[in-house]
Amino acid sequence: MLAPPPSVEAIHLLLAQGRYVCDKALATTLHLALSLSRPLLIEGKVGVGKTALARALASGLGRRLVALHCHEGIDLASAVYEWNVPAQLLALRLLQSKKSVTPDETPELFSPRYLIRRPLLEALRPDTSGAPVLLIDEVDRADPAFEAYVLEFLAEFAVSVPEAGRFEATEPPIVIITSNQTRPVSDALKRRCLYHFIAAPDAATERAILEARAPGAIERLSQAVVDAVRRVQKSSNAELGNVADAMAWTNTLFHIDRTELDPDRVSAILNLILKYQDDMLRAEGAEVGEVVKRIRAEVAAMEAT
Repeated sequence: MLAPPPSVEAIHLLLAQGRYVCDKALATTLHLALSLSRPLLIEGKVGVGKTALARALASGLGRRLVALHCHEGIDLASAVYEWNVPAQLLALRLLQSKKSVTPDETPELFSPRYLIRRPLLEALRPDTSGAPVLLIDEVDRADPAFEAYVLEFLAEFAVSVPEAGRFEATEPPIVIITSNQTRPVSDALKRRCLYHFIAAPDAATERAILEARAPGAIERLSQAVVDAVRRVQKSSNAELGNVADAMAWTNTLFHIDRTELDPDRVSAILNLILKYQDDMLRAEGAEVGEVVKRIRAEVAAMEAT
């Protein structure tokens, strides 16, 4: 277990060790969130690295990552706790099978033994490695009522279970909340958290991310992938992909025999960067030829050096 980094520069170093690339603004906001023990709310489009930040932070600090993935209709049973009803029924049947039972043998059906801890309750559990990193992922997918419960949870870091009592955190977890902006989150939640918006990376940042996350990528080819992805997407008027798409395409190119790349092979993997059938149909043809031409030139240059 490591203590939270004492400076913005230390945040940069910690995340870089986990192959996560961030700018100074994000590192500063994360440093403040850790120093002030405030939740961090991160918004941005899918694939810009919101969830990956929580994973990199937990790994770098040597803490458990407890993840709550929100969805429409999420309730307390899937987010906080529920009782292990099959185990309770089994205990009752075993009790009924005995001819005589002493008071000491009577099971406590609503004891912690039969309590299933879901992510929010699990995040309160003490750990020798320190308080966990609690990721509340895609909170915008949950309804406002559940968001209100999350806000109450963040205020006390405690959960009351009517049959078993109150559970409190001896050390509050490090909380990272993400939103894809499918709906506005409440002003109350924004006030409770420190806020940061992650924009889609520019070409230079995307290249740095590719080189960090795809260690097998050769420098020149990673630049070729970034340029090629952008050229195909723009020339076909397709919806721009994200960092995850470019990473997947880079790794795919390296799993293909790069000395035999041809338009047919590149067309076969276009679905990794173009999300809709119409986009793929518009892109196939001259644009694919340009992608192959650029990659062939980069490969030839690498082999000549």
